[in-house]
Amino acid sequence: MKPYNRSRLTIQLTLLALAALTIYGFLTFDYKDIQLGEALQSTFQTIRTMFLEPHFKHFTLVEALEQVAITLGLAFLTTLFGAVLALFLGLFAARNLSSRWASVVIRGFVAFIRAVPTVLWVLIFAVAAGLGSVAAVVGMTFHSVGYLIKAYSESFEELDGGVIEALKSSGANWWQIVFQAVIPSTMSYLISWTFLRFEINFAVSVAMGAAAGAGGIGYDMFMASSFYYDVREIGTITYFILALAVLMEVLANRLKRKLRSA
Repeated sequence: MKPYNRSRLTIQLTLLALAALTIYGFLTFDYKDIQLGEALQSTFQTIRTMFLEPHFKHFTLVEALEQVAITLGLAFLTTLFGAVLALFLGLFAARNLSSRWASVVIRGFVAFIRAVPTVLWVLIFAVAAGLGSVAAVVGMTFHSVGYLIKAYSESFEELDGGVIEALKSSGANWWQIVFQAVIPSTMSYLISWTFLRFEINFAVSVAMGAAAGAGGIGYDMFMASSFYYDVREIGTITYFILALAVLMEVLANRLKRKLRSA
């Protein structure tokens, strides 16, 4: 049994208060002429139509594959640029490989980058480059660098300090330590984090296709949902995105298994 202290009582009272406010909000909310039962029925009908009756109307299969390729290209470019920059800066952000002040400065900078959502970075760079794929790539790369620097630097810090000390005592310089011990020992972690960021960038690329005019399958989904309002076409696009997400997950798992067995 856990002791019943003041902090636990405070947490329970807070949760009860939030639950009571939620129930009160649902009971007193002004639904106007909307009937909850009819609304739920319409929602299920829309979902059924979307996923059980998909079709192509405003684009063909070839055009859909081209748009998917554009979205994958955006995700690949932002992940590639972000991984290259983050690998270099992550070495200086790791406490066991760099000076204390360099690590603190880089970590503070990337913490600020991660605190700002990706869409805001894209809109910030859109002021200079204009809405489109350029602003999307630069903004997504900026956020990818901040994410991967933290992931890479923490992976580098997991390396046994005795290995680094042994290489230093044998006369190895900093770059030799990095390429002979640090990167080979953490390669599986680096690839895992990079693939995870690639999956995130793919999802963000879909959103940026609509929000920033970057094109791709996200722009088609935006047009189908807000301009054409064709839920069957939205279902088709959703199936494309889901299939790609599953394919990327399978490829990532196979690559990680090969690296572990090598």
